[in-house]
Amino acid sequence: MENRNRFAILAVAASIVSVLAIASPVLAQTREARGTVTSVSDTSLSMKAGAEELTVFVDGDTHLNVRRTERDIQKEQPGRPSPRVNSFFEQGQAVLVRYRVDKGRNVATDISRISSAGGEGSISNPTKISAGKVKLVTASQLVIDEGGRELSFGITADTNVLAKGATKATKAAGGSTSITTFVHTGDTVSVSYHEGAKMMASEVRVTVATR
Repeated sequence: MENRNRFAILAVAASIVSVLAIASPVLAQTREARGTVTSVSDTSLSMKAGAEELTVFVDGDTHLNVRRTERDIQKEQPGRPSPRVNSFFEQGQAVLVRYRVDKGRNVATDISRISSAGGEGSISNPTKISAGKVKLVTASQLVIDEGGRELSFGITADTNVLAKGATKATKAAGGSTSITTFVHTGDTVSVSYHEGAKMMASEVRVTVATR
């Protein structure tokens, strides 16, 4: 009798685990959009991206790539308020927006000013991520070794570089500071990129620096 009860409990537990596994949501993939701001409020930004009109919302985790003085003003606000988008962005600006779709809403993970939307703008495929050691880095190219596989990424003035000493002013100034200032051969990096005719890096994060 005791064994029968034990088997019944295990069966119920297995059923619960199975239901939870089925109900578990799939992690949202990050998408990228380039375009021109058409309207902006405290909590949202609308933009023209190619043939589409895209609206994204912000929350406390949204990162705004803005000047340090602007970030300092925001940090002085009590608590942890959501970023006030219209304090930093305005209609007519070219922007790069990374976002995820959460319960039918486009939630921005990152909003940046860029020098140009590249024509009418576009919405790219979900961002992919690779990691490995840097084999080669120039102002326009990054090559890494990912477990024996060599991957090459294009670098532009709009590629974010996250490393000690790197700032968003690099990009805001039109990429006047080269990626080679912050990323070196032998560094371990994580690269966010999107695929097209060529893999283009949208973000390079240095996880282990050699210098």
